Amino acid sequence: MIDLPYSLVIEATDEPDFFAFYSPDVEGFTGVGHSIEDCLYKAKWGMKEHIDLLREQNLPVPAPNPDPRTTIRNSKQATAA
Repeated sequence: MIDLPYSLVIEATDEPDFFAFYSPDVEGFTGVGHSIEDCLYKAKWGMKEHIDLLREQNLPVPAPNPDPRTTIRNSKQATAA
């Protein structure tokens, strides 16, 4: 079971050894990892630290998502105009 309080999106990048992640529920929360598992680990602890910082700075803290989802997808490809 993935125990995250907020949804998470993990995206593959053009670099095979890097993945990017962010939470659509938590503004400003992003990171990178070397694998999907690394992203999940970093996100779990990073979300906690990010929320702690928001509280310390008296900024709005989003309520935990009652049904958080983890999405893994390929990076967005730039389209030629």
